[in-house]
Amino acid sequence: MNNELKKRTMTSLFLLVLMYFMFTYAYILIISLIIISLISWFEFYGLVSKIFTKNNFKINILRNLIKALSLVYLTLFSFLIFIGINQDNYNSNMFFLILICICSDTGGLIFGKIFKGKKLTKISPNKTISGSIGSFILSIILVPFFYYFLSEKFSNIFNLTVIAIMVSFACQLGDLFISYLKRKAKVKNTGDLLPGHGGFLDRIDGILFAVPLGMIMWKLLFAAV
Repeated sequence: MNNELKKRTMTSLFLLVLMYFMFTYAYILIISLIIISLISWFEFYGLVSKIFTKNNFKINILRNLIKALSLVYLTLFSFLIFIGINQDNYNSNMFFLILICICSDTGGLIFGKIFKGKKLTKISPNKTISGSIGSFILSIILVPFFYYFLSEKFSNIFNLTVIAIMVSFACQLGDLFISYLKRKAKVKNTGDLLPGHGGFLDRIDGILFAVPLGMIMWKLLFAAV
């Protein structure tokens, strides 16, 4: 195992342990959400500042608007996560959605490394079509486990599959969006706080897009069941 892969693995284990404690203890959840949101906000604004470098009235207004809107979004997102994890009716749903995002990222990395092949887009040269397919495959693999082991909460396998596909798709879009910003800002990562991964925003970019969509779809699909 090379040094970079070892760093990535150790950081991933740390994040998984953190996620366990976030789902278990409310005070750890609150503290973690505040810290992660603030760090991600600073990282995002750092990208925006490197993209919009001109110092004039219009650019300043645009930067401040983006700064305010991104902070509002991260605050609302953190509130959504907090409510989802701390309510019994939504705890399993939130766990399912976040696991889809993790599997989507992992599937993209593994399939991309193994099969390689044609690039998905110029936005992110490391993204491949095989990696994108792997993201969907690994996300869908979760569905039978949740359906059979938690059938009282996940009673419709078709709807679960639809949610898994759409959440994985949104997760990939979020990843590509931040990759586009990084490319425009001419940086490799949004930060360097997570060894082998980059910044916190590098890790939650897909989750920021995917979880809200997943919660909306959950309401729409399972409300009709």
